[in-house]
Amino acid sequence: MFILGRVFVLAALLVSTGVRAQFLTITHITVIDTASGATQPDRTVQIRSNRIVSVAPTGSHAPTAGQVVDGTGQFLIPGLWDMHTHVYFGQTAADGTALILPLLLANGVTGVRDMGSNLDAVLKARADVAAHHILGPRMVVSGPMLDGPKSQYTAAIPIRTEEDGRKAVRMLHDRGVDFIKVQSGVPRAAYFAIVDEAKKDGIAFEGHVPDSIRAREAVASGQRTFEHLIGIFEASSPDEDRYLTGTKTVGMFLDTYDPAREAAMVKLLAAHHVWQCPTLFWERGQWLVDAVDYTRDPDLAYAGHRWVTQQWPASRTAILKSLDTDPLPVRERFVVHELELVRRLHDAGVPFLAGTDTPAGVDVIPGVSLHRELERFVAAGFSPLQALQTATLNPGRFLEREGDFGTVQAGRVADLVLLRKNPLLDIRNTRTIAGVVTDGRYLSPEALAQLRTRLRAEAATR
Repeated sequence: MFILGRVFVLAALLVSTGVRAQFLTITHITVIDTASGATQPDRTVQIRSNRIVSVAPTGSHAPTAGQVVDGTGQFLIPGLWDMHTHVYFGQTAADGTALILPLLLANGVTGVRDMGSNLDAVLKARADVAAHHILGPRMVVSGPMLDGPKSQYTAAIPIRTEEDGRKAVRMLHDRGVDFIKVQSGVPRAAYFAIVDEAKKDGIAFEGHVPDSIRAREAVASGQRTFEHLIGIFEASSPDEDRYLTGTKTVGMFLDTYDPAREAAMVKLLAAHHVWQCPTLFWERGQWLVDAVDYTRDPDLAYAGHRWVTQQWPASRTAILKSLDTDPLPVRERFVVHELELVRRLHDAGVPFLAGTDTPAGVDVIPGVSLHRELERFVAAGFSPLQALQTATLNPGRFLEREGDFGTVQAGRVADLVLLRKNPLLDIRNTRTIAGVVTDGRYLSPEALAQLRTRLRAEAATR
């Protein structure tokens, strides 16, 4: 009851600040066109219910009803998407509703693609957010991941046989998930059965390139995304076939790296428009886990107390055990290599999505980590606009809902972020959040301050 009470208080913020008004007008604001990078100064954006009804020069349409927000000196962008989350996953599943979801929203993340969560919990959360019963971003979900027969994850369905794979796809489709997530351990024959069943049911399949599958086979099968760049490093080595059944380490990838093989793989991914969600901030944190001091993170107060004192130290130890064959200098070289690969993929026209793996791993704080992911894209050679697109325009395109998400235009869903500084000048300015509009409901600076205070208190109890 105590937890439910705190959830109710968080959701009540939306009511107490008047954000459920049917009419909302934002005046004198600079709108950022995420498609072209153009800025449109002194605009008035009118919202009715949960849709933008007009974007026009201020003064051309005077507000006639509802709440009016003065956006003078501020910048308006579409709501951000984190395209790789695990809200109800493992030890942090209990924190999903009261901490993780509202923390994402407080950081301007108005939409997530959840890549592996407890099925009942994530389906309920998706419905509750849509009904405005709880505070959080809209959710596109896979439910549990499909993994190998000895999966270490609780939010996974163990797959041993082809029939296991088919049954899992049918069950998840019937329960109403949005897509199927494949994980690294799926056996080879079962993978192709999952692919076949997903196509029969008309549901997309996304995720890891399983260890038993070559990247080009995943492309030929129609897998929509590669997460964490898995499969590309293997395909860039003459030892790719050996990696299907044997050990593989980042040191091996570097030692056997073949630029020509990589170029062929990049060309194939571009030709088939296979989306990449590289989770670069998490990748850096994983490979350099013994070199990153998370105790100095300025946002640490938003991480659950148990995460910091128990989960992260245990994860750090477990990760280090798996990295004992590759010394730190080798892993540092690999992190640089990852960024260079992302740049080459991007230059070739391969499309990208911003995702974080939150809250899995170490020092991956929900919401905060999405902004750090955008910084990693810039480090890989993206312009600030191109980095911003990975969390706004591109998710709309990927979800085939460009008419709803990704730009600030009439007819789009009113998921918006008001910023105090221009993110096109410095991508770090996505963190200068002055307000959030979520499904047409406005979180003012005062409401956001209250929410952040409550979330710090919530994190301290978990």
